[in-house]
Amino acid sequence: MNISRQLVNPMLWSGGPVPGEFYEFPRICRKTESDPLKHTLYPSTSGTSVVGFTYKDGVMIAADTKGSYGSLSRFMDIDRLFKATDQAVLACGGDIADYQFIKDVIEQKVRDDECAGSMKVLDAGSLHCWLTRVLYNRRTRFDPLWLDCVVAGFKAGKPFLGFVNKIGMAYEADEIASGFGVHFSLPMIRDARDKKSELTKEEARKLMRECMKILYYRDCKAHHKYQIADITAEGVKIDVCDFKKETNWDVAFYGN
Repeated sequence: MNISRQLVNPMLWSGGPVPGEFYEFPRICRKTESDPLKHTLYPSTSGTSVVGFTYKDGVMIAADTKGSYGSLSRFMDIDRLFKATDQAVLACGGDIADYQFIKDVIEQKVRDDECAGSMKVLDAGSLHCWLTRVLYNRRTRFDPLWLDCVVAGFKAGKPFLGFVNKIGMAYEADEIASGFGVHFSLPMIRDARDKKSELTKEEARKLMRECMKILYYRDCKAHHKYQIADITAEGVKIDVCDFKKETNWDVAFYGN
């Protein structure tokens, strides 16, 4: 090895590769075997819109069950809506992995309260306030949870609906949507509420079905199968609905 170095004129080959030796190219950051491979700030599998609004006796919220890998429809049976307590339901759009993480944290938080013998149930207002702090904290650490969260339920005996996004921005409203639901569903809901301020349960369910149908038609990442949660003073009821469109291909032969 020393002989090879002596054969090279340093004036003619300064900084170049030495014959018989490995050359370390400049500006190469070699990764050690112990370092994990990290992917941050880039959601892989994500969910689309969440729609929710209050009605006369409670709150209704819905989200479809598709998980999209970019624009690829990869998973068709993913829950993006879950019951935290009898007074709080959380639905999320955005990264499915982050949703599953925050869901596990909330469920453990509820179990800890039950094991401690706490008489106070986590309501929608408390969950919304807690999520605001958590998401803002993650954002300030430059490691946000890539989520648009909609919290529905009851607070102090009254219907509650709140929104929190990945940077911790939060607000409360009588109708809330995320994703394409902001553009397609909110105008429909506001128009219906202008015509009748207090919707009945049947009218609310019909309106929600129409909103999810329009999203299925207009959003390529939406799905015809969706979950719908109805939160009232009696508790939470979650149903799975499907409005797979009936098609008729006879029209394809009209021009022949």
